[in-house]
Amino acid sequence: MASYCSLLYAGVFLPAVVLCYAVTPQRHRGKVLLAASYLFFWLVSGKLVVFLLASAFSLHHFGLWLAAVQEERGRLLAAADKPERKAIKAAFQRRLRRILLFALLLHIGTLLTLKYAAFFSANLNRALEAFRLPFALPVPAFVLPIGISFYTLQAASYLIDVYRGTVQADRNPGRLMLFLGFFPQIMEGPICRYGQTAQALWEGRPFTWHDLTFGMQRILFGMMKKIVIADRLNILIKGVFSNPAAYDGGITALAMVCYTCQLYMEFSGTMDVVIGSAEIFGVRLPENFRQPFFSKSIAEFWMRWHITLGTWFKDYIFYPLSMSGPLKKLTGAARRRLGNHFGPLLAGSAALLAVWLCNGLWHGAGWQYIFFGLYHFALILCGSLTEPLARRVAGALHIDRSAAPYRVFRILRTGLLVCVGELFFRAEGLRAGLSMFRRMVTGFTLRPFTNGAFLELGMDGHDFFIVAVAVLIVLAVGVLRERGVPLREALGRQHIAVRWSVYYAAILFVVIFGAYGVGYVPVDPIYAAF
Repeated sequence: MASYCSLLYAGVFLPAVVLCYAVTPQRHRGKVLLAASYLFFWLVSGKLVVFLLASAFSLHHFGLWLAAVQEERGRLLAAADKPERKAIKAAFQRRLRRILLFALLLHIGTLLTLKYAAFFSANLNRALEAFRLPFALPVPAFVLPIGISFYTLQAASYLIDVYRGTVQADRNPGRLMLFLGFFPQIMEGPICRYGQTAQALWEGRPFTWHDLTFGMQRILFGMMKKIVIADRLNILIKGVFSNPAAYDGGITALAMVCYTCQLYMEFSGTMDVVIGSAEIFGVRLPENFRQPFFSKSIAEFWMRWHITLGTWFKDYIFYPLSMSGPLKKLTGAARRRLGNHFGPLLAGSAALLAVWLCNGLWHGAGWQYIFFGLYHFALILCGSLTEPLARRVAGALHIDRSAAPYRVFRILRTGLLVCVGELFFRAEGLRAGLSMFRRMVTGFTLRPFTNGAFLELGMDGHDFFIVAVAVLIVLAVGVLRERGVPLREALGRQHIAVRWSVYYAAILFVVIFGAYGVGYVPVDPIYAAF
């Protein structure tokens, strides 16, 4: 059960959980989801479930510890005179901050150790070797629990929110365990906040035909993205990226675009399956994608792509840093010298840099991921710096920036920049990425497309046609969503014969044109590795 789009998950595990949930009294349905979630994690990770259990139990303990200190502070403040209150607040704030720091070090430290210890040790050893120092650090090899990057961020958000007082510490360990390990989202997110899902998961929402059918709609659409498009493209992408020196710039560009398409279809398709699975149980998970390839800038793209990760970084890294004492002073000084646009932008770039370094490293332990983060940081910063100039130039040339041709130009430009970033993201290391980019720029030719060589990369004309049709379906759905058309609701209002004709057509499309069988190797979820 390595994928949510597998037959084992969609055809066996999920239906079994739905059946148990439906026949269980409402007050016990949260326990059904809890048992199913930890069974699922054990099935995909075996004994590594101990990491999730340890995280959940420590989350419960530290939350109650923070709550106890906050309650003690409240009692003392209520009995104290006004002159004493400031000292009490300061003393308790220090205590709370130490508890939070200790809890975050345990959770995030576990993630850093398991995911990044080998990377940092190997790079330190290269530095020691360069200085001819006669010793080296051991390079550990840890097995990484699936989804640890996702549930660690959820745990951190809960602890910070309890510390800030925006949520109450939960005294029910089962509810916290379910919040942290809900089976549809444990491998690839979305990254939820406690207030968004914890209560809805535990209270056992009523089981309805509407939720069942709408959830299955979403699951089917996601499986089409993953199985028909993403998995079919994998043969070409894997072949080119594993041996980039064998291909010219034209094939490299094709592989770059195909990988960007694969990543979006795989990740957004999996999110459809995840959100649809939760919807069956009456739980609304936050959306993780909002038609990102309609974005007109890189900044807008990242407000539409992996939304829950972006909002997590914004709320727990960018805002705390930008509102810290040193950066507030820097912002004030820069505003006086550089004006209201460039002053805050220059000062805020330090917080933005921290966000994008974390974003790059969150995706993986490798220099290509750090480069990926810095690449997007540079694009967003340059876009903000040049925005006043762009407005003046457009005004001088009498260009209507709201006109359709200009919007299309900006969308295509953003898409190209995103594709270049994904080239480095997918490359087998930073050097390979730089080599592929150089080959694409200096050695681009159309020869592979005129002589048919691009059809010898594992995909024939039939494969490209199927992918094109499926992509057009996704594009059409995206256009309707951009225009605010409630497509699923509109389908739900149709006559039963129309609805089920659409459902059966979609099922047959996935069954007939899905990428499986002889010649296809099952593709593990890409983001589960993060």
